[in-house]
Amino acid sequence: MISAGDFRNGVTLEIEGNVYQIMEFQHVKPGKGAAFVRTKLKNIINGGVVEKTFRPTEKFPAARIDRVEMQYLYNDGDLYNFMNTENYDQIALNKDDIGDSLKFVKENEMVKVCSYNGNVFAVEPPLFVELEITDTEPGFKGDTATGATKPATVETGAVVYVPLFVEQGDKIKIDTRTGEYLSRV
Repeated sequence: MISAGDFRNGVTLEIEGNVYQIMEFQHVKPGKGAAFVRTKLKNIINGGVVEKTFRPTEKFPAARIDRVEMQYLYNDGDLYNFMNTENYDQIALNKDDIGDSLKFVKENEMVKVCSYNGNVFAVEPPLFVELEITDTEPGFKGDTATGATKPATVETGAVVYVPLFVEQGDKIKIDTRTGEYLSRV
């Protein structure tokens, strides 16, 4: 059990049958009245964000989130197949569970599969990936002074905006959290 006075960013709790992760919290001590804790909570199952206030003495059970490192094998239609490399167990997840978290992940890459009580709710890709550009317009020398970008399609099919000097066949490094180009490799 975690009391509201001990809240920290990133802690996961069970509140009213839902699982929330604390994004922000603030202890408020008004000049008149009792102190309270103002929080911004993210529902980790559906992604919704709510703001709630609690008395510092309220207690909530901690939610145990399992993050298992798994290898993304392949997709066949709507199912995405993953394998635990320690015990070789395989699981198949549908497109609704995955969302667009695999748009920068190639087959045979390692990802973290997040589950709560055995129910998978998210797949976390690696923070940075290196992908090859399969299609982009040719760049022109001298056009880079403005910091202009152009769309480029990478080998997974995702579109990333890259500087004009990047060409087809180049390998680039991408931040999967924001989908931004970082550098050429």
